[in-house]
Amino acid sequence: MHKTIKVVFVEDHEQFRSKLVELANEAPQLELVGTYKDGPSALKGIPQVKPDVVVMDIQLPGVDGVECVRTLKAALPPVNFLMLTAYEDGDRLFESLKAGAGGYLLKRTSSANLLLAIQELHAGGSPMTPHIARRVVQYFSHAPQAHQGTDPELDELTPGQKKFLEELAQGYAYKEIADHLGISVHGVRNYIRKIYEKLHVHSKVEAVNKYLGR
Repeated sequence: MHKTIKVVFVEDHEQFRSKLVELANEAPQLELVGTYKDGPSALKGIPQVKPDVVVMDIQLPGVDGVECVRTLKAALPPVNFLMLTAYEDGDRLFESLKAGAGGYLLKRTSSANLLLAIQELHAGGSPMTPHIARRVVQYFSHAPQAHQGTDPELDELTPGQKKFLEELAQGYAYKEIADHLGISVHGVRNYIRKIYEKLHVHSKVEAVNKYLGR
């Protein structure tokens, strides 16, 4: 019924990696196209298999997960990255989002919720544990107001696209923004793609930061 999501797992812990593989094999919505146990092999292999979603550990041998996302997102903008880590580290959370990750979950997340998160990310959402989501909202709620007009690229945005970014900065979820703008979730993905193109960015956080004049 649903389109198969091509997924890759990057995880150095063998037992946990096996658990992820088992999840993919049991879920008809997922097609496992690759697993990698370190940063260098992920950087080499992922561009070849072109997945829809990459589930990425942060602590990796060779090259850490944040740097992997930064490199891969620049090369493969359509690919969605979900950070899956044992640590609720604020600095790493925001580094990951700035690098281009679209979601951030802890490894204690249940298999069922991880599957839902992969589907949500693929559909244009930003899955996060509630506590992490609150931290992101708090971060943006203390951000300065947008200084529109200082960057000529911002002038290329339509009023609807500016409203979209304004609501993102206030912490609204994609589905809420879609309701406010009267568009579908698929329409949200088109909004994001066009905004990224106009602002020459590769992630939600980069787009909002540029809009806020950072």
